[in-house]
Amino acid sequence: MPGTLYVVPNLLGIVPPTDVLPARTIAVARMLRHWVVESPKPARAFLKSLELAVPIAGLNIQPLPAAADAAALAALLAPARAGADMGVLSDAGCPGVADPGATLVAAAHASRIRVVPLVGPSSLVLALMASGMNGQSFAFHGYLPVAANERAAALRRLEDESRAQRRAQLFIETPYRNEAMLKTIGDALRPGTRVVVAADLTLPTESIERRTAAEWRKVDAARYAKRPAIFILEA
Repeated sequence: MPGTLYVVPNLLGIVPPTDVLPARTIAVARMLRHWVVESPKPARAFLKSLELAVPIAGLNIQPLPAAADAAALAALLAPARAGADMGVLSDAGCPGVADPGATLVAAAHASRIRVVPLVGPSSLVLALMASGMNGQSFAFHGYLPVAANERAAALRRLEDESRAQRRAQLFIETPYRNEAMLKTIGDALRPGTRVVVAADLTLPTESIERRTAAEWRKVDAARYAKRPAIFILEA
């Protein structure tokens, strides 16, 4: 019988695992000896925080290539085909949700390997839950363009789509560009468009603010510098 591939949520920052993860997620992660991960270094830090009964050096930790072909994915899943349980882990949050992992999960399904998602933090879901925006119709757009004029145009397109489809629009930015994003939000969007910025989710420094675009113009954007954040707009 093949083993099971567990989809294991990672922490969103440095915080005790028991503050965020359910007991079952921690218990399952502690028993796994075979891992496919986005990046080995963050993976080892997460696994070390779980206080495993075995040394980290004794684990089989394999990186997930950015563009893995069928043969590479099959090789990564070899322990599961041989009967061992495995885990897939991204650097933060839930694998396969705005993070790598979906290709490995799809390959597991194709090989008739059982896939089990474990409960843990997803910054997108947490931000939407706390936004007061439309949780019945929403879309995630990843990163918007870097160039200021293209970023402004993309925001206006999302605003138009939100108004036409009554949809909440979620996107992210590299933390060191948060200040530039907030400036563009204030300048490019209609004054009454609502924007939520959810930063440092699940951490002691967590903040979730909902303001109009006009109100965001008056906020000191520097306080969001270098903080992981989710942006949500609704027109």
